Amino acid sequence: MKFFIVDDSATIRGMLSNIIEEEGLGVIAGEREDGSEVYADRLAVQEIDILIIDLLMPNRDGIETIREIAPSFNGKIIMISQVESKDLISEAYSLGIEHFITKPINRLEVVSIIKLVCDHVLLERSLRYIQNSLRFLESHTKNDLPKNESQGSHIPIITSGKSILLELGIIGDNGAKDLLDLLLILSKLEEEGIREIPSFKELYRMVIEKRLGTIVPPQELTKEIRTGEQRVRRTIHQVLEHLASLGLTDYTNPIFENYSAKLFDYGQVRMKMLELEGKQHPDNTRINIRRFIRALFMEAKKEV
Repeated sequence: MKFFIVDDSATIRGMLSNIIEEEGLGVIAGEREDGSEVYADRLAVQEIDILIIDLLMPNRDGIETIREIAPSFNGKIIMISQVESKDLISEAYSLGIEHFITKPINRLEVVSIIKLVCDHVLLERSLRYIQNSLRFLESHTKNDLPKNESQGSHIPIITSGKSILLELGIIGDNGAKDLLDLLLILSKLEEEGIREIPSFKELYRMVIEKRLGTIVPPQELTKEIRTGEQRVRRTIHQVLEHLASLGLTDYTNPIFENYSAKLFDYGQVRMKMLELEGKQHPDNTRINIRRFIRALFMEAKKEV
């Protein structure tokens, strides 16, 4: 989790930073001493998950700041203050804060509240994946199968593939169409007796030929393969983050248990979970696309 702290007291900012880092709750992405220095666009660029803001500050107080950034800030807000006015607290909650922490700072209270808000963030991420996937399915019909594909024996692999991508939270992602086309190619190769999975470059060349025809200029082919690989790699990273998020919310989640070890190395999933918890810096280990596609194909065949 990424935190941003706003308080005119350097001591309070230091205390909160120490608690968050020592408890492994996340990383401090930034801090300011007044609400007038806080802007929603900057918070978005820094991908702030949780904003902790003081109520009373010299130039622009916490309530004014929240009122200013609330329309475009997608993170969660925790307010802190030694003021216990019911009217001010009520107004803060009406503007959308998650919790209110009363000064002086109590370590146990801070840890407990931040953990609750972190759980809320993770839960919302999972629900967002599911909602986006359901919207995608509702807006598509049987005619959304890959172009030039007749109603033949390869349709089941697409149907089962869509079902899996829905569970993985990427059915509406740009790379989902690429993955479905790759499953279709693998199904055809297997039908022809070819069981060894070619390199991604070769597989994607077949996808492009299916989409654009066999006569594609080499330069355009190379460009399409590179673009496709980037798109697929981003989508696979989305799967990794989705599974890690599910695992953090519930380690016994059936989707997490079924797919995490099959589609990825356990170490990669574990590192992503630690990253989401703020206990690990972003892991730049490259995803094995070929392994992922092979495992995805095997899972799709099982459902067929």
